[in-house]
Amino acid sequence: MALPAAPAHLVRLSRRADFERVLGAGASAIAARSPHFVLHHLPVGAKLSTGGEPEVAPLVDVSAVTARTLAVGVVIPKRWARRAVTRNVLKRQMYAAFARHAPALPGGMWVARLRAAFDPEQFPSADSTALRRAVRAEAEALMNAAARRGAGRAA
Repeated sequence: MALPAAPAHLVRLSRRADFERVLGAGASAIAARSPHFVLHHLPVGAKLSTGGEPEVAPLVDVSAVTARTLAVGVVIPKRWARRAVTRNVLKRQMYAAFARHAPALPGGMWVARLRAAFDPEQFPSADSTALRRAVRAEAEALMNAAARRGAGRAA
């Protein structure tokens, strides 16, 4: 797949409020799903459906998030990945996928969330080559689906 040449600036989400804002945006913020992950996207300048503007200053510096900036985060609950080694492998694979697909994704805030455990019968090791390959393949499919959906919105 040929990716567009437009440069994209990639930053990591770090504040809890940023994650809550993206994950709390509802079903309309879901950009793509796979058997194990859900990809949420909140475009630049998106208004939340929770009513009026907050009375306190926003925690997110919205001026720093431009149309070509991707603020990305990954949520891997202990419920679905018990071992820290596994959680770290999953996070690294997802962040790498974001970096590879950044030029094709529309700007805004992105959060990938693990929604189901990988089968321990199929992947008994906490960190195996087979698990890395499976996560990488699923992340690629997820990012491609999100890029297609983003391109469809822009058209």
